[in-house]
Amino acid sequence: MGDDHSAARPLRADARRNRERVLQIAQEALASDGLTISFDEIARRAGFGVGTVYRHFPTKEALFEAVLLGRIERFVADARALATAEDAGRAFFGWFARVVEQAAANQALCDMLDGGSQAGPQVGLRPGSTLADDFGAALGRLLARAQRAGAVRADLTGRDVHDLLRGCLTAERRSLARGGAVRMAEVFCDGMRARTY
Repeated sequence: MGDDHSAARPLRADARRNRERVLQIAQEALASDGLTISFDEIARRAGFGVGTVYRHFPTKEALFEAVLLGRIERFVADARALATAEDAGRAFFGWFARVVEQAAANQALCDMLDGGSQAGPQVGLRPGSTLADDFGAALGRLLARAQRAGAVRADLTGRDVHDLLRGCLTAERRSLARGGAVRMAEVFCDGMRARTY
């Protein structure tokens, strides 16, 4: 019986590697092709049969949501890691700019950060979800520390900053589409800075 149990471990490890490979390929496909890419194409790029993809993700929406939620979880982890940074202002503005930079190149990720307005009801950072709460709390901690340090305007709330993030993503995507040279995150960050005069 012990031999059967130990023989199953490599299969579980293989299945885990297969799932990670599908997620990696889906992430690349979402960034380049958006939500229109098919399961068949993701499976082909990953080097698997389509059944392997379906075993891990029963619907395309489930796959895309797993990819996008993983990205947002990394944004939350980054914000948490910066919560004790020595320079609270630099931590806040740097995190904001990195989220914009990484998300602006991916329409599906922008849609998720915007609550799923374009991606449909099944994909979105839904208000009241654990991840939405985690994102808001992590952003709020960075904001509060930056405000206490005098780096960010005192009248901004976490919701204000999340709305600014959404607006910045739209502006950044439009700027990129027309070949604009101005990084919109810098403009938005300048607007959030505390005035010293």
